[in-house]
Amino acid sequence: MERFAGNPILRPIEEHAWESREVFNAAAICLNSKVHLLYRALGNDNISRLGYATSSDGFNIDERFPDPVFEPATESEKDGCEDPRITEVDNQLILTYTALREYSHLQVYQVSLSTLSKDDFINRQWKWGKRRLPFPGIRNKNAVVFPQKVGGRFVMLHRVEPDLCIAFSDDLTRWCDVMAVMGPRADSWDNWKIGVAGTPIKINEGWLVIYHGVSVERVYFLGIALLDSDHPEQVLYRPKEYILSPKEDYERFGKVPNVVFSCGNVILDDKLFVYYGGADSVLCVATLGLDKLLSFIRR
Repeated sequence: MERFAGNPILRPIEEHAWESREVFNAAAICLNSKVHLLYRALGNDNISRLGYATSSDGFNIDERFPDPVFEPATESEKDGCEDPRITEVDNQLILTYTALREYSHLQVYQVSLSTLSKDDFINRQWKWGKRRLPFPGIRNKNAVVFPQKVGGRFVMLHRVEPDLCIAFSDDLTRWCDVMAVMGPRADSWDNWKIGVAGTPIKINEGWLVIYHGVSVERVYFLGIALLDSDHPEQVLYRPKEYILSPKEDYERFGKVPNVVFSCGNVILDDKLFVYYGGADSVLCVATLGLDKLLSFIRR
């Protein structure tokens, strides 16, 4: 992938207590010819909240709100709302994120989900719906909902460590048919654990999925996989090569070194834009021509 020369595109703002330490791991969606980002921010109290920014060209930030647009509101997430993903399905936006709660000096994290109408999102009316726990009591994270129903059901990718898993639902509340889709590979860059990155992308060949893989040396990479259109629990293609690895200083040095971690991607001007956190400290973007990517898959 080609990194944006202006990386990082978002940094902490010291004057904003809620985002004074780190800003990273952003959900991304393209609406009304703009890329909308919901990014994770950490401040003086060490609680993750979600900020909002927009870009017309996918690279440069046009607007950035001074206050968070989503923050902890329930007991299960009182210590943070982390790593958002966002998807549009039937004119509603589905936000998935990791709900964090500290319990007896341990981190308890679960997948959580909320919704917002597309109109409210565009008009910056943050009237988020009920917050739901799809898998209550299960240590689970890195969840994203597909942008289309499959077989009349919602589909979610999520991570029950160390595997990338799938689940299906009729109503976004009750989820069933949970199964592992992909696992770590021995002697590879993704040999410790894996998880989905941003929203799956529908192409003629199937569902294109970007995912992160972690090595036993605790280095985070980004790779791709192709899932079957009608049976997304089936992996059609998973190349051995990764598409992005930590090389720049803003990826190698920070709160967590050697990390490229993505929660959001969009297609813009025939390019795949991948938004990723560098070293859990700043937000960056890298691109890959869609023709080049598709020829790689078809080959």
